[in-house]
Amino acid sequence: MKKMIGFALAFVLVTIGVINIDWNRLGKENVYVQVGDVTNVEETTLDSGEVVRRYTYETKAYDADGEPQNVTFSAAKELRQGAFLMLYVKDDAVTSYDEVEVSDVPKAAREKL
Repeated sequence: MKKMIGFALAFVLVTIGVINIDWNRLGKENVYVQVGDVTNVEETTLDSGEVVRRYTYETKAYDADGEPQNVTFSAAKELRQGAFLMLYVKDDAVTSYDEVEVSDVPKAAREKL
C-alpha cells in the first residue's frame, strides 16, 4: 500500500513538473538586446473582423562574452523603446524573451549595447 501511495505521489509530482516546464526556454542560449525601432508590422484580419498585429524586430544581440549575433524576433505588442531583453535562442531562432533590468545584462554585453 505504501508503494502505491509513493508511486502515485511521484507520478503527480512529475506530471506537475512537466506541465510547468517552459520548453521555449529550456536549454537555450541567452543573448541580450536593447529594443530599438520596429522593423516590420504584419497585420492579419481574423474572421471576426478583428485586426491582429505582429511586430518584428531585426537587430544585433550580444552573448555574455560580448560576441555579436544578428537576430530577428517578433512580439504581439510593440515593445518599450530602450528596454533590455534577454532572448532565448536555439539554432539562430529566437524562441522566447524576457525583459530584464540593465543590471541583469552581463557586463561584456552591456558595454556593447
